[in-house]
Amino acid sequence: MKAGYLRFEARRVLRDPRFLAFSVGLPVGLFLLLSYVYRSQQIPAAYLMGGLTAFGAFKAALDTGARTAVERGAGWQRQLRLTPLSGVGYLLAKGTVAMLVALPPVAGVSLAAALTAGVRLSAAGWALAVLGVWLGTVPFALLGLLVGQLSTPRGLQAYQGGVLLLLSFVGGLLVPVSSFPESLAAVARVLPSYWLAEISHGAALSGGGRVGEAAAVLAAYTVVLGVAVAARYRRDSARS
Repeated sequence: MKAGYLRFEARRVLRDPRFLAFSVGLPVGLFLLLSYVYRSQQIPAAYLMGGLTAFGAFKAALDTGARTAVERGAGWQRQLRLTPLSGVGYLLAKGTVAMLVALPPVAGVSLAAALTAGVRLSAAGWALAVLGVWLGTVPFALLGLLVGQLSTPRGLQAYQGGVLLLLSFVGGLLVPVSSFPESLAAVARVLPSYWLAEISHGAALSGGGRVGEAAAVLAAYTVVLGVAVAARYRRDSARS
């Protein structure tokens, strides 16, 4: 049942061309625009690539997980509780699909950086910039599920928009944190989006950046958000 539901969810998302086009097209378009705008400011294209692969990955995962708010509002979750599918199976399927959708924008921005901005990395560097960022998206898939569990269909857009603005702009994905006032930069370094971008930045830096620290911070976020999602789902189940 779990594998069948996972296939169902994956097909449903992958058959939505508008959702996929927006998930890939927006971060790639932003990279092409900002790489041109920031050229005069001597911001390396590889650094910008790191921010926008993180942006594309976490946005796709967040949006996919947050769709559970619509399902809750329509009573779909209550119907699933009458089937052999467990709550853990449901959440795992949703999180897996969110991760599946997060990979194309990472690959798309990386490809655009290589073809249009001359970004050159070693094989290990590309693996870190693509697979490392993708694997680091796990807490954002959980965050999307949490947003979906907390929000109503009517309030979902406001929830998503607020989280997206906080993680992308304050997290320094579109504007370098080095240009922030120190107080705002301190806030940025607390956010998981900042550390997700640090994984890709580490691939572009000769010293390797702070990849290990970034992985530890994202792992901690994964544990905290995983507990929060499970607790919220159990609470909703008890109400049903």
